[in-house]
Amino acid sequence: MSEYASHELIAMLGEHGFIALAQAFGGTRLSIPQDIDPEHEIYEAVGEKNAGRLADRYAGAQIRVPLARELRARHYRAGGLSNAKIARKLGMSETGVEKLFARMDSPPEKGSGQLTLDI
Repeated sequence: MSEYASHELIAMLGEHGFIALAQAFGGTRLSIPQDIDPEHEIYEAVGEKNAGRLADRYAGAQIRVPLARELRARHYRAGGLSNAKIARKLGMSETGVEKLFARMDSPPEKGSGQLTLDI
């Protein structure tokens, strides 16, 4: 999915909804049904409102859900997680997380509560 599509999903779902989507389905193609009931995995991952938004926009289509590792890493760091815990959530090594933060212009401080949208 292109960077543009990531921004479109963030605009549609909000940052937290997008992060939940990427955490649950990142790196995969996701088929969006016409109706998403409460037992559906999409509903469980992003909640009723966001599942409805996805169905309204993409019903009957497949979307490629980005990994969104940088945004997710920022989010997890702002929540106070260690590099080890972030690595497990992102499916990468601790060294990879350190490199990810090192490449950022302004990496978040641990527990800062600061979230940015540098995708």
